[in-house]
Amino acid sequence: MERVKMEGILTEELEVVSEATEKSVGYYVVKRVIDLVLSIIGLVALSPLMILTVIAIKLDSKGPAIFSQDRVGKDGKLFKMYKFRSMVINAEELKDQLLDKNEMSGPMFKMKDDPRITRVGKFIRKTSIDELPQLFNVIIGNMSLVGPRPNLPREVKEFSERHRQKLLAKPGITCYWQVMGRSSIGFEEWMELDLKYIRDRSIWLDIKLIFRTVFVLFGDKNAR
Repeated sequence: MERVKMEGILTEELEVVSEATEKSVGYYVVKRVIDLVLSIIGLVALSPLMILTVIAIKLDSKGPAIFSQDRVGKDGKLFKMYKFRSMVINAEELKDQLLDKNEMSGPMFKMKDDPRITRVGKFIRKTSIDELPQLFNVIIGNMSLVGPRPNLPREVKEFSERHRQKLLAKPGITCYWQVMGRSSIGFEEWMELDLKYIRDRSIWLDIKLIFRTVFVLFGDKNAR
């Protein structure tokens, strides 16, 4: 499995933190069972919506309906994360022209009224429908329903040693960041929320975050 190539991503300090926050085997088994059961149920229940989304994306703009991108997972391992495409197909090339309009601190890029987002893309981002293909990532096993959001390799390369501690946990579709403000939260606070989850994680916390996510899933004013 390929890993992000950077100095010190898995250092002795991280190994100490990992040991201090390690959970029991039972926790991981139960978490995996919950991931599989709820993801399969979700895919079956939401399949009509997902089919309609594919049709809408194809009618609205050129390019594939599903977008895949390298993200950094647990222990720095790279994996392909899936989303419904919400931007024009040359979005990465256009990003260089918009860097001066970045509204997110740190290495991440966020911009209100991003011109790269398509008409359908605005709706599926607002309602978080664009995230639904990540249920396949959960079934594959490189993501969980609950866990720190996975970052791009170039973002992780700019992380401090403290920020890289988020790589101690399997990334997830939802976590504290999703239910506490999303794009309204700055980079440092986002990282601290991810580290808080790693320290506090439990099956009960995962269940609570899943339920809270359901309530903010549609029409979240902070989704971009």
